[in-house]
Amino acid sequence: MFTGIIAAVGKITAIQNNEKDMTITVHSGELDMSDVKLGDSIANNGVCLTVTQLNGNSFNADVSHETIKLSGFSNIKPGFMINLEKAMQMNDRFGGHIVSGHVDGVGEIISITELGNAVEFWVKAPDDLAKYIAKKGSITVDGISLTTNEVEGANFKLTIIPHTISQTIMQQYTIGTRVNLEVDVIARYLERLVLGEQAAEPNKKQKTTMELLAKSGFMG
Repeated sequence: MFTGIIAAVGKITAIQNNEKDMTITVHSGELDMSDVKLGDSIANNGVCLTVTQLNGNSFNADVSHETIKLSGFSNIKPGFMINLEKAMQMNDRFGGHIVSGHVDGVGEIISITELGNAVEFWVKAPDDLAKYIAKKGSITVDGISLTTNEVEGANFKLTIIPHTISQTIMQQYTIGTRVNLEVDVIARYLERLVLGEQAAEPNKKQKTTMELLAKSGFMG
């Protein structure tokens, strides 16, 4: 599990393409690797990957076909900069929100506006993720825990302070940049919970309706 608080910016230095998946080599930048061992998890642009090889300030990780398909890793190449975060420990400060490292889809930066020292980004999410994105809710963008300030359909607005921009790859974002998105895990569990008995019916199209919400006790 992660918190969405980026510890360092790394760089992909090599990619080995296998039959359907790939192995990447990542230079860890300023990430403290002194306590990292084989089998540990590191979030790479929000994607939880397992360390398979260590070499000083670099590590290798395998990226599965499923991960490539669901994330921006389908477009990476050597020199690609990525946000890095080690898996949290039980005694860590919880500065962001609960992040699983399982990317739900890929969004696109559609607008960038400077507002004093801050920068406003509008991001277009896949339509099927829109229902999980709420105003003033949490969302993970390339592994960064952020708050959505406005929501219009599948589009949402982020207002980012200079510190976050300087410490992450957001400084490299341009219009058209594709970003990994992970919605708030609580929204996903809530959706499943309100299905009630319908959750056990895999062959039936499941819909969260007002009637279902009332029946489940979520409405007075």
